Amino acid sequence: MNIFASRLKKAREEFKKNDSRWTQEFVSKKIGVARSSYTSYENGSKQPPLETVNKLADLLEVSADYLLGRTDTESIETEEQRLERKVDEALMDPETEVFLKDYLSAPEKKREDVRNYLKFLIQQEELDKNK
Repeated sequence: MNIFASRLKKAREEFKKNDSRWTQEFVSKKIGVARSSYTSYENGSKQPPLETVNKLADLLEVSADYLLGRTDTESIETEEQRLERKVDEALMDPETEVFLKDYLSAPEKKREDVRNYLKFLIQQEELDKNK
């Protein structure tokens, strides 16, 4: 079974643990495909179109990247979570460390100010890249 098929089945079965309606038939109706098509997605004999992958990810509350095997993180990262992750990465980067050497020993308010400023810089950098 390929990674997409196994993750799709796993995600559906997680819902089914709490609600027995989450059968292949139920999911197929929710996303607007024939049950046989959905079954073939779960057993790996057929790949869904990207639009269907997105519908499945939304329905099953996982990211399309997770279903496709591009990440092992199941949850969909919010913009705020993404920025927090980028800030954490910047704070742990050896090149940044020299400038932020006193960060860990700083008072909480100062650390929060540094994090907010880093978020701002990251957003500005991303805006500049998209111009």
